[in-house]
Amino acid sequence: MLKAIGMLHFRKKPTEVKKAYPFAAVAKMEGIPFYYFTFNNVNFHTLKINGWEYNQGEWTETVIDFPTVIINSCNPKSRKQSDILKKLKKYAIFTSFPVGNKLKVYNKVLQAKEFSSFLIPSTNVRNAVECISFLQENPRAVIKPLTGNQGKQILFIEKVNEQQLYQLVDGEQVHTLDQKDLESMLTDLICKRKYLMQPFVECKTKTGLTYDFRLHVQKNGLGIWEINLIYPRISGNGKLISNISSGGYRGDLEPFLLLEFGDESNQVKADLEHFALSFCAHFDTLYEHSFDELGIDIGIDQQKRLWIFEVNWRPGCKHREFEVARRLIPYCKFLANFT
Repeated sequence: MLKAIGMLHFRKKPTEVKKAYPFAAVAKMEGIPFYYFTFNNVNFHTLKINGWEYNQGEWTETVIDFPTVIINSCNPKSRKQSDILKKLKKYAIFTSFPVGNKLKVYNKVLQAKEFSSFLIPSTNVRNAVECISFLQENPRAVIKPLTGNQGKQILFIEKVNEQQLYQLVDGEQVHTLDQKDLESMLTDLICKRKYLMQPFVECKTKTGLTYDFRLHVQKNGLGIWEINLIYPRISGNGKLISNISSGGYRGDLEPFLLLEFGDESNQVKADLEHFALSFCAHFDTLYEHSFDELGIDIGIDQQKRLWIFEVNWRPGCKHREFEVARRLIPYCKFLANFT
């Protein structure tokens, strides 16, 4: 039985978190007590939390019991916070779980086979020599950090000619390197963090701008996947990255599809919607826990083939906080009744 929903965040006050008010508002409409709290507000000795409650137009501090369901809307920022998070899982149901890094997601989908045809062949970057060998077979390639980085530190490499020259695109910077310099640069890169390498899948508008689609999908109050929003993300300045946090912008789906695909736009829309729901239902079966929402980034090549670029477990919802809340709060009730 759902007694209360808690929203856990690292910021001290709910006024500093844009999603807190929509969550509180929808919870009130659903007749469910809702509280905001931080890691430092939890007392495991008394099993009480110093939280915040929204009443009569303002947030007020209050002492509460541990909530039945916790919306864990942020990652812990320290070892102490990680320990608190781990302890809380013994007392409450959590809504969100990580999918793991890009290679973990890739391997899970690959091994399950059902959606493996949508995967871009990916390999762990272990050394520069392997990267050069990869480029012999794939003249255009992309190197991405294994963990999400909002479109940053993604490198595009293209073999220019038979004289072993390579063009490297890093954001807005373009470099031409010989093999020795490229190996040196890649060696330095790999020392700092882990990367994967893929053949480059081109996804461009008629005007030459890079784009992809974000499929934002959520569970509803019945525990069934629903589409929150599908929208194109388009590079605003000729970059090879369409991520909004890296300078891209969000478009409206139907006008974009009509412009790019003409008479086929309705079919492409139906394909994206079908993929979003069927993939999420399948992806849920690959883990020991269920997900509350996913953000799948999809590309479409010149042959109209769909490719999975990335799967995110905490997709952004800027300007759509109420759309997220109206599904998430009933889903919390579902979790309390059926977990």
